[in-house]
Amino acid sequence: MKLSDLFKPVDMTTGTPVKQIVVFTLPMLLGNIAQQLYNTVDSIIVGRFVGDNALAAVGSAGPLVNLMLVLFIGISVGASIMVSQFFGARKRDDLSRCIACCITLTGIASLFIMVVGPIISLPLLRLLGTPESIIYWCRNYLIILFLGMGGIGFYNILSGILRGLGDSVSPLIYLLIATLLNIVLDYTFVAHLGLGVPGVALATIIAQFLSAGLCMWKLSRMSDVFDLKKEYLRPEKRYAMGLVKLGLPSGITQAIMSMSMIVVQSLTNSFGEQFIAANVIVMRIDGFVMLPAFSFGSAMTTYAGQNIGAGRMDRVTKGAREGTLVAMGVSAILTVLILLFGRHLMGIFTSTKELIDLSYHMMQILSVGYIAMEVTQCLSGIMRGAGDTVTPMWISICSSIALRIPMAYLFVHLTKTPELPQGNCAMMFVSLVCTWCIGATVTFLVYMRGGWKNKSIVGG
Repeated sequence: MKLSDLFKPVDMTTGTPVKQIVVFTLPMLLGNIAQQLYNTVDSIIVGRFVGDNALAAVGSAGPLVNLMLVLFIGISVGASIMVSQFFGARKRDDLSRCIACCITLTGIASLFIMVVGPIISLPLLRLLGTPESIIYWCRNYLIILFLGMGGIGFYNILSGILRGLGDSVSPLIYLLIATLLNIVLDYTFVAHLGLGVPGVALATIIAQFLSAGLCMWKLSRMSDVFDLKKEYLRPEKRYAMGLVKLGLPSGITQAIMSMSMIVVQSLTNSFGEQFIAANVIVMRIDGFVMLPAFSFGSAMTTYAGQNIGAGRMDRVTKGAREGTLVAMGVSAILTVLILLFGRHLMGIFTSTKELIDLSYHMMQILSVGYIAMEVTQCLSGIMRGAGDTVTPMWISICSSIALRIPMAYLFVHLTKTPELPQGNCAMMFVSLVCTWCIGATVTFLVYMRGGWKNKSIVGG
């Protein structure tokens, strides 16, 4: 294989299913690791050079950033499904118009967030009961991210289009370049220029604009696959509605999950700055452990989309089974590594022993549920690739709203004692693990029923 072949669209309708899935997943996994480094490096830099409260501030802003990203997530999921199915069905004109529509909708969503985000930041932070000691750091961090949301949004959408075309290597290369730039700028802005928490936000948006620009450059050079014409940039109802129909359930899912995180964040805030900081550390490590699940899930979406577009349902079910088993094995290995070396990982973020001990204990609890998340993400990815984005949405909504929030508050309440008047903070993570396991069970049962097999947007 020539080096240039790595950057070409991959036809996943031929070859060994599990091999195609794993080879396609690896660049995405590396890319997701690089993406996670954005937030992790931010946390390490502010934790080491500014302090534990700055670390808590960056973490407290996370759920609000995720809430603002739901528009892009919806467009991205819809784009990935439509692009993969049109590509698999060899429908060039539909593919071209769909990609152009995605670009236009992303621009509109970016402008909306740039206007609305800075306005609602401080009121939402106060509504969540964010401690006064960190609230203005949170606000400044959020405002900068929201004003630079165009870079974040376009990278996520354009890289999703490239992956739908079967190219998972180019987004990886561009993201690695941007990540290196982000690390250099983080250190420069915070350690040398003393910009503090706003400095890491500024570094992130500069790096994301670079990665978005590179993705656009790549797409502009793929005239052998689709046509990128000016007249196509005017959204057509058919493609816009298709993106909304497929992407809206995922956007709603992410919005509700973000809202549930925000509601739970208010409970997290009640335990004070140290637990907030511990939660940030755990979520950063957790983010890396979850990457195989999200990467395999995204790969399953592209794999299912292309094969269903080509009418190869037999390959879809075989790939779903084999890919999920491989993903579960990878997650099991990572879980063991986290349990063995967890304390050392926590020590990267802070030198405070009490904070390291608290974070590691929470991480031990979470480790119980990681294999369950692999099942949920892989099988949900298959259903989404088939065009069924509604079923995973309802499973996520029920898990996040009907289970997670009541469980978190109930478990904490039941552990209140004179020694622990706020309750046991570990129950926050126990409730999360319970939610993961129940969600995986329901996802598996729904997948086995097979209703998702009849949702293709390109016909037989």
